[in-house]
Amino acid sequence: MAVLGNFTLLFIVKTEPSLHGPMFYFLCMLAISDLVMSTSTVPKMLCIFWFNSREISFSACLTQMYFVHSFSKIESGILVAMAFDRYVAICHPLRYSRILTNSVVTKIGLAVVLRSGIITLPYPFLARQWPYCRTNIIPHFYCAHISVVKLACADIRISSYYGLFNLLSVSGMDLFFIAVSYTQILRAIFRLPTKDARLKTFGTCISHLCAISALYIPDLFSSLIQRFGHNVPLHILILITSVYQLVPPMLHPIIYGVRTKQIRGRLLQLFTHKET
Repeated sequence: MAVLGNFTLLFIVKTEPSLHGPMFYFLCMLAISDLVMSTSTVPKMLCIFWFNSREISFSACLTQMYFVHSFSKIESGILVAMAFDRYVAICHPLRYSRILTNSVVTKIGLAVVLRSGIITLPYPFLARQWPYCRTNIIPHFYCAHISVVKLACADIRISSYYGLFNLLSVSGMDLFFIAVSYTQILRAIFRLPTKDARLKTFGTCISHLCAISALYIPDLFSSLIQRFGHNVPLHILILITSVYQLVPPMLHPIIYGVRTKQIRGRLLQLFTHKET
């Protein structure tokens, strides 16, 4: 569902010239990151269930770790960019096309990718340096950084502190910028003269708020429980992690497909055209 939904979203935006705008470019970036997130974890998980293939090489584990953590931060950065897009569209509508040019969108996308790639780079290097002399069984279906380094027979406080710093500096900063954007958006909405205008304007933000909830709530729960939830049953931890890994890539195209009028119209047009 994640692969089909995100590829459909990319196809619709590519083939419909009216959707070639900043908001939909950010949406395409989100779809690509969702595809990478899904294909980094789900195939191995299915191999575990279907073929009882419960082994992964250490190098493949570190590679998976890098891609999963890097693209989860890319998703977070894209959601900040989408919040900025909504802020400009609602608070400065007459200057929207001048502020969010294709060049600016490209630079934002590159900045998000570079930030995530660089800040995640120490994860595999820190995990590789520790000696592993105990069990090599990870109680998860993918190589999360904290799950791997917990297997080391060494003092892993550096890895743990860096992971916590990463969580607070990236997710915390992104949530701060999103909150600032929506504070300004709500101030602009409440200044509108009629209730209908306020509801209609706020309705353009619903999809983005749903996407934020689908990503951040399980992510924060999963990260904090893995570090501090020592008495939390393992199956609860794995369930929360699974929700974080599997649900957002599946939900994002559904949320935007249902809530965004242009995408919904183009999708209906494709199906009705095929039927005729």
